[in-house]
Amino acid sequence: MRILIAEDERDLNRLIVRTLEKEGYSVDSCIDGEEALYYLENTEYDAAILDIMMPKKDGLEVLKTLRKKNKNLPVMLLTARDSISDRVTGLDSGADDYLIKPFDFDELLARVRSITRKYTQHTSSIITIGELELDISTHTVSRSGKVVDLSSKEYAILEYLCMNPGIVLSREKIESHIWNYGYNGGSNIVDVYISYLRKKIDGGHSKKLIHTIWGSGWMLKEDL
Repeated sequence: MRILIAEDERDLNRLIVRTLEKEGYSVDSCIDGEEALYYLENTEYDAAILDIMMPKKDGLEVLKTLRKKNKNLPVMLLTARDSISDRVTGLDSGADDYLIKPFDFDELLARVRSITRKYTQHTSSIITIGELELDISTHTVSRSGKVVDLSSKEYAILEYLCMNPGIVLSREKIESHIWNYGYNGGSNIVDVYISYLRKKIDGGHSKKLIHTIWGSGWMLKEDL
């Protein structure tokens, strides 16, 4: 998943980015509302974390602009304000969640998982496709009851495929969801990771789950 963090406290910004990246998320970050809006209008994200008190445009302005454009994006607001009226204002502006500073980073991660589930067909943290089981909350994967060890990027790609079963995902779409703006890798990096995943997920199994749609991309579905 790819997430935008907009927070003008630079130390906190770096800590949030580090925490999310450690969990396997692809993260872009900025420190003011105008830049946040630019990122959000030009990039496809799975969620955004917006500080309310930012320069140029505050988090509420950014959020209201997104919702006016019918951008159905999971958004969490961060703020040091703890009054009920402030929370009501944030939620009424279209926020999916509201987290008060200072906060525990485990809680932040749990809330990110919660808001992203709202916009998918998955109400549980566990996704099951055939013999494959993926747990979003623990980042564990198993097939036929046997744990499959994946690198963070392998897991991220598999999770994206699992959240879009039966849908063809192009090389460009996978790359834009898994790597951030700082990525300068090779043009065939997605192909390489798909090859790794095939060996780990489909190796030794007669029913294949990862399918190549020639000229278009890849699809995860149960091979009947």
